[in-house]
Amino acid sequence: MKKTIFFIILIWTILISCSNKSNKSPLAIQTDFGRKDNAVASMYGVALSVDKDLKVYDLTHEIPAYNIWEAALRLEQTARYWPSGTVFINVVDPGVGTKRKSVVMKTKNNYYFVTPDNGALTFVAESLGIEEVREIDEAINRRENSEESYTFHGRDVYVYTGAKLASKQITFEKVGKSLGTNITKIDYEKARFEDGKFFANIPILDIQYGNVWSSLPRKLMIDNGIQIGDILNVKIYNNNSLVWTGDIKLVNTFGDVAENDNLAYFNSELNFSIAINMGNFSERYRVYSGAEWSIEVAKM
Repeated sequence: MKKTIFFIILIWTILISCSNKSNKSPLAIQTDFGRKDNAVASMYGVALSVDKDLKVYDLTHEIPAYNIWEAALRLEQTARYWPSGTVFINVVDPGVGTKRKSVVMKTKNNYYFVTPDNGALTFVAESLGIEEVREIDEAINRRENSEESYTFHGRDVYVYTGAKLASKQITFEKVGKSLGTNITKIDYEKARFEDGKFFANIPILDIQYGNVWSSLPRKLMIDNGIQIGDILNVKIYNNNSLVWTGDIKLVNTFGDVAENDNLAYFNSELNFSIAINMGNFSERYRVYSGAEWSIEVAKM
């Protein structure tokens, strides 16, 4: 009888333990730290000190230093593929230690983004929708004995708070006071069709290959008469100054044109893009990306 009770208690304990582990959310980290020093490893250590059973993942640590724009883009590109409930940490924080707010944003599909409120939430807010934003209360959501450090909030505030949230040690409501749906946003040119022309931003490059990715959705172009096989006139501007123009064929994939030829295609995010087959469009034509870069497309 005693053995039976013992085994029942043991099985119950195991089941409870498994249930607690499965209830935790993934914790995914993005920074501009690189991997040359201990910064990322220190953040991992803090997360696992909060809960050693947490699963911690890297999004990227190769955001160019201080580049809030690219941080915002990479979050939006990546987040949608993660499970509901995932907690994302973003530490691209040129204003660290200043009066900029530290926040957690909950989206309508139940993602959580822990980040400085410096524009990094611009694109995920647009694509996923804001449920609510809360300002991190550092009096209760800051690593113990770190108050005298002003320059590593990624370790002392963001990953610490994110780990508590992911491990269910705190609820979203315990993060801090509500800010409603207010966040800092980056201003940029929105995709549109006007007077027979398409206008959009060039938010980012397919950096390994130098392909130029615009924010112009495939649907907007198809709905307004563009088809695969069309010849398109493309103009690229930097701060409204023309940098490059040319006529390009819209194709399905790179191999549809000869090697070293220019092409237009819809990328893996289903946005209009231009490239050179087996070449680097960005380097050849000195075309780059960011809020100040824009594209204009018209059917020939």
